[in-house]
Parts: sequence; C-alpha cells; structure tokens
Amino acid sequence: MADEVFEAELLDFGLSRLRSRVTIYAGIGVVCLILILIFASWSGVFFGIIAGSEEESSGYQRVPVWERNLYDYQTIGENGTVMEFGSYELLPTENEWSSTHHFVEYDLPIEEGGAAPNGLISLAIWLPNVPEGVKVPVIAESGPYFQEPSVNTPTIEVPGSWLGQMIIDQILPHGFAFAQISVSGTGRSNHCMDLMGNAEQLGNDAAVRWLGEQEWSNGAVGLIGKSYDGSTPWQAAMFGSEHDYLKTIVPISGLIGVKELMWRNGSSEARAPIMHNGVYGSYGIDGNEEDYQNICPDYLIGPGTGMSAYIFGSEVAGTYWEERFFLDRVLENYQGSVYLIQGMHDWNVDPHMAVPTINLLIDHGIEARGLFGQWDHDYPDRPTYLDDRSELGGRGGEAFPEMVRYDWMQDMLEWFDYYLRDNGEQPGQWIEIQSNQGSWRIEERYPPSDIEVVSWALGEEMELIDGGLTVLPDASTGPTWESSPLENDLFIAGIPRIHVEVSTTTVGGQLYALMEECDTSGNCIHLGHAIMDLRYHEGGDQIQSWTPVFETIVAKMEFMPMDVEVSAGNTIRVSLYSTGEDYLPASTSTIVTIHEGAGSTLQLDTFNPEERLYFSPPMCMHERCSASE
Repeated sequence: MADEVFEAELLDFGLSRLRSRVTIYAGIGVVCLILILIFASWSGVFFGIIAGSEEESSGYQRVPVWERNLYDYQTIGENGTVMEFGSYELLPTENEWSSTHHFVEYDLPIEEGGAAPNGLISLAIWLPNVPEGVKVPVIAESGPYFQEPSVNTPTIEVPGSWLGQMIIDQILPHGFAFAQISVSGTGRSNHCMDLMGNAEQLGNDAAVRWLGEQEWSNGAVGLIGKSYDGSTPWQAAMFGSEHDYLKTIVPISGLIGVKELMWRNGSSEARAPIMHNGVYGSYGIDGNEEDYQNICPDYLIGPGTGMSAYIFGSEVAGTYWEERFFLDRVLENYQGSVYLIQGMHDWNVDPHMAVPTINLLIDHGIEARGLFGQWDHDYPDRPTYLDDRSELGGRGGEAFPEMVRYDWMQDMLEWFDYYLRDNGEQPGQWIEIQSNQGSWRIEERYPPSDIEVVSWALGEEMELIDGGLTVLPDASTGPTWESSPLENDLFIAGIPRIHVEVSTTTVGGQLYALMEECDTSGNCIHLGHAIMDLRYHEGGDQIQSWTPVFETIVAKMEFMPMDVEVSAGNTIRVSLYSTGEDYLPASTSTIVTIHEGAGSTLQLDTFNPEERLYFSPPMCMHERCSASE
C-alpha cells in the first residue's frame, strides 16, 4: 500500500587498474568455485556461502559484484537475498511481532503551531537476541505510512511488508536492530502532516539521536527507505554536524527537495498544485481529540504555495520551498556515507534527484555509491512488479529481466556492516549503471567525467522532417527533426541537452522536448524528455525577461538523465511541443517560433564502451523472467 502512494570487495586501486584485472579475477573465481564444489561434494559442507545455508560462522564471504553470477543465488523468489543468513534470532517481546513501541519527545519551535512545543514521535523497534552486553547498530525506516488510517496500514509494531520484513529476515540476524518511525502528523506521532518541513525534519533528527543513545545501541544509525521514506534520510543527514549518530543513509527514489519533485525549470507537473492537501491532507486526522494539531501554519500555506509555484514557476514570497530543500544542508553538514538507489524510468521521483547528485556528494568528500537501473518507482528486485511496470518502447521493458538485482540485499548487508560497525573491507565507491538495453557497467562518476560531446544543429545535422517551426500552446503542434542513420553504435550517458533559439509573442510560453530512437521501419522508442517554462530559459530559479517578437532567447533545456545505446543504422528524432508527459500547460501561454541553425543544437554526452567494466548480475530465474526470454 505504501509503495503505491508516493509513488566486493574493491581494493584500494582505481577502476583503471580494476579493468585490467577483472578478467584475471573472473578466471580465478571460476577455478575457486569448481574447487569449492568438489570439496563440498566430498564433505557435504558448502561453507555457508550459498543463500539458504544455516551454518554459523564468524563472518560471511564477500564476493565482488562482477563474480556474483558464478554463485548459486536464490533467484526464483519475489525478493532478493543475502548470500549467507545470520545466526541471531529475533528477540521475542510481549506482542506477536517481536517489537516494542516507544515515544520520542522533542522540542518544536512555537512558530510551528500544532503540538508545539511538545513534539512526539512514534517508533517501533526489533532487536536481535545477542549475548548480554553486546551492543548493536540500528537500521531505521522513517515515513508517513505506518499505522496511518488514510492508507489503511497496520499498527507500527507490524513490520512493513514493502521493506521492513526483508530487513528483519535478512539483515537483523547478522546482529542489527531495526526501527520504523512515523513522521510528524502521521500514525501515533503528534503535530500536523508537515510535508517534509521543519517539524518533520526535527522529528527525524530526534528519532535518530534517541536510537543512537539507547543502552543496547552501539551509537551507529543508518536510514533506508523508498519514495517518501527515501526522502527522510536526506532530512536527517542535514543535521550531520550536530551529532554523529547517523553514519549512513540509503535513499531509494528519495527527494533532495520537495519543489524539485514536481517542478522542472519552472514547469509544473499536473499533481503539483494539489499535492499537499490533495494527497496528504487527510494524514493524521483520525477522529481523536488531537486532530486540532493539524491546524499548523505550513499545513495551511501548502496548497497556496503549490498554486503559486504553478503560476510563477518558483518561490516568489516566503521560504516554504527553501525550507524543504535538503541537499545543500547535507553537503554542508553531513559526515556519513550515502548509498543512492534510483530507477532511471521513475515516473514519480525523476532520476534528476540522483543524477548529478551522486557527483556532488563525491565532490564534497562524502563516501558514496550508486545503483541506477532501468526500473521505475520501485526496488531493484521484485521481478513481478518490475515486469508489470516496465513497458517496451523505451520505458524499461528492453532492460527486463536484466534489471532484476537479486543481490542488492547483499550490498545492503556489506554496506551496513562496514559503515555501522566498521566490519570488513570498505565497499566499492562506484556507480553501477544499467543502459536502456539492459547491460550493467561500473562508473567512477555519473555522469562520467570522460564523455565526448556530440553536437548536432537543428536544421543542419538534424533535418526538419515534420511540422513547421511554430509551437502552438495546444500540446500537439510543433516541429520534428531527425538525424542521419548512425554509422556506428552510439552510447549516451548522463544529461543530454537541447538548446533552442526562440522568439515569442509574449513573455512566457513553454517547450517540451521528446527524444526517440527510430529504426529503418519507422518504429521509435522513447529515450528521454525535457521541459522548460521559457521565463526560466537560462535554467535555475531566476525569472528572466526579454522583448517579445523582436528579441530571441535560447532555452537551455536539459533532458532527464538517461543511459542509452543507439544502434548503428537507426536515427535519433527530436520533437518539440508546448507540453507533454504529465506536465501542465504553461501558465503563460504564447506562440513560440523556433530558429534553426547554430543557436539551436542537440548535445549528446557519449562514451567509449570498450573503456568500461561491464558485468552480469545473478541471472533471474523467476517465472516472469523466463517468460520474457
């Protein structure tokens, strides 16, 4: 239910040396695997490295990602698995779910209204049954969906079926605690549904501090979650300089800022004006005497800011959106690590939340890793969901079933083991990226640092094949250009751009760009899209002005991040309209005239695949994967 709402060791040498050694490692891996199998058949023991083994051991074997396909992973179920299950059982409690419930008190600034100054956060905890005196790290998920009547979820003491149960079953037995946290105004937490504002941020910080200070805790906390629950880790990381309990975060399709979810270059998604009260307006209202606490200033202001952002494209008064942008404070304050997971076809939380965010983290000295696959708003495993939600035609379907990552829970175990209790070698600091055709490779940065820019001018290398040079505000009228058939395969990575020189009849207007790959039969698949309110033609949040009719401007549009392989003989097609996808028409409608030539170019960031480390993850043997072959 919650998922529907918001909706191996790498040694200290770099990737350049790794590429030269991976073949050797793979060969060694095969030989070792054969020897292990021979010995296992003789002794009846497989050392517990195969998923499903119950052998106790002091540790577990870590296998590089490029060798995991050699091992007998369990790849027929609905979820990924760790390679070796831990030896600790779940500590029993008085309820049937082996959990305990707690309230965390924190100070709310009086200007927040609602329950201020007496904030109260509800959370539940699951502990491993470790020997007396052994302290354990905590993995936590914080979000609005626990015990929330609006989405009909059970009490917070019940493990979340979308993620919590997986962590309890697979990670907790290795000696980790797990916690579920209700953000302010949801579940049993008081105050109002603040939609990621200051009250919610303070509550998440208070919960992290409380978890790190318990007598059973080793003082190390990690936050993980998807969608809304993938945004709360960013919130908690903003307080990094004030305490050091939060050691790592794993945002899965999470927000670096709320406005960034629904507005792109001043253009507004259809849901944006009503996102606040339209989606989350009923959260926290359950008919008890505390419902009055939902009358908070920001709760009342939210809908108005949504509509004003549609009209003006950005923040024109107050600090509502500034308060709900997290990344700048994370970069300034956070002292921990980040494992960033993102679907490159996510329709809910667009991949620009992760790209180029991953490079900003690296540049600020934050230890970071990325896992970017061709799924949409989902987890990296779960073949049924990934199949159901992946469409042919450039919407992820071409990458199925290779997109299914049954080994991602193993990554989580190794990541938390190192960053929450300093056990084992440091996990690799890289980005695993999947192309639209399903291939996986490793990059040191993403977008890569060694790209070569290919630039084609509209009306020259890109030939006008349909429509005139006028874009009417009717969402369907506009020009289409196409390249010549490619002489060689083209590999595009990162954030392509289209700069369009235009003139308008008034100050305003909007452009939507669609990029496709087309074969010799005229069949086209989606590669990516871009959109821009022309008042923001330079990019960013600053409104520009110009003299309509007489003055031209250049709309510097960026496509959503993509990683695509375009086959030789095929063409690249670009079309312009006034709107598309799920975006609203411009609030300042006007007629836009396109000017071809040197001022209007398609810019593609390309790379040489021969200089990359490609690998194959464990093969999905689920019935959905078999059926797709």
